[in-house]
Amino acid sequence: AVIADERGAAVLPALGGALDGVPVIREAAGPALERPRPAGPLDVAYVLFTSGSTGRPKGVPVLHRNVDAYLRFVHDRYGFHTGDVFSQTFDLTFDLSVFDLFAAWGSGGTVVSVPPTAYAALERFVAEHGITVWFSAPSLISQLGRRPQGLRGAFDSLRWSLFCGEPLLARDAAAWQAAAPRSTVENLYGPTELTISCSVHRWDPERTPGRCVNDIVPIGHLHPGLRHLLHDGELCVTGDQMFPGYLDPADDTGRFLDHDGTRWYRTGDLARELPDGELVHLGRRDHQVQVHGVRVELAEVESALRRVGGVRDAVAVPAHGELTAFLLGERRPPGDLARELRTMLPRAVIPRRYAYLDAFPLNANRKVDRKELSARAAAER
Repeated sequence: AVIADERGAAVLPALGGALDGVPVIREAAGPALERPRPAGPLDVAYVLFTSGSTGRPKGVPVLHRNVDAYLRFVHDRYGFHTGDVFSQTFDLTFDLSVFDLFAAWGSGGTVVSVPPTAYAALERFVAEHGITVWFSAPSLISQLGRRPQGLRGAFDSLRWSLFCGEPLLARDAAAWQAAAPRSTVENLYGPTELTISCSVHRWDPERTPGRCVNDIVPIGHLHPGLRHLLHDGELCVTGDQMFPGYLDPADDTGRFLDHDGTRWYRTGDLARELPDGELVHLGRRDHQVQVHGVRVELAEVESALRRVGGVRDAVAVPAHGELTAFLLGERRPPGDLARELRTMLPRAVIPRRYAYLDAFPLNANRKVDRKELSARAAAER
């Protein structure tokens, strides 16, 4: 809940401290308002908490100026209108749900919540509700692709297909394009602190595959009004969509970079810039692990695992000083897997344990639940 005073400014006073340009507010007092108070650019539009996947959840106040910059870009790029029907696949505690609601409200469109039961016959659900704008985490694609009927031609009503929240694999993007041949497929990227998403790449079956790293679709160009720099390989961003700081000022420590007179948000993501300025995602800084003295990026291990015969998808997690690989696909002896991996990876970082699953566990937002897989690996010796 956000408490506002008679001036319309908002903050969570119980957590204390003032945000840049936003006053500390006490409890609202006085008679009920006769009309809504206008909101200023520096007022808080909403507050979300990070998932806590890399530590304690942090409160992220997003300002009206941040949301305004984001929505101006979105509506200009996609041309949403009153006839559009938006899927809502994300939990309301996840910032990507804000896109579904605000984009629909801003265009006069309709939002349809997608219940868990709908995924068993998703093509029927999408057709019955006339959904035209699909937005979800990429994990859904491989999950649907394992069905006997496959995906091809399943979603003819879609005109936009947007994915965000985790890396989009090239083969999954191609599979979804075949499933929704009339839609434009885009890969979005952005942490909560940069307001929903901050960069975008449009899938092109001829051009995109050659630009992928570890089979991951590029995260593209930043939105107008944003700038980036790469600091020791870490993507740092500043501009109109950057939040002012966490609710608890102590959480700001280590999350910002002061460079060339400007404050930059440190995303924690590793990236590379292509010659035309597009960005490719290389993994999370906290996904860099050291195994037997060798530093390795988990995305590289997972990419190698996906190239092993019979493996459809893979997730690697560290446990007990070794790597454990969770696999989908044809079950093969661990020795066979290791022999193939030795042609692609240093011997020290080849996973020592392999576990086959029928499906990866997903969290509430249908993203691969790495915390659950890490807990499973840690529980085994």
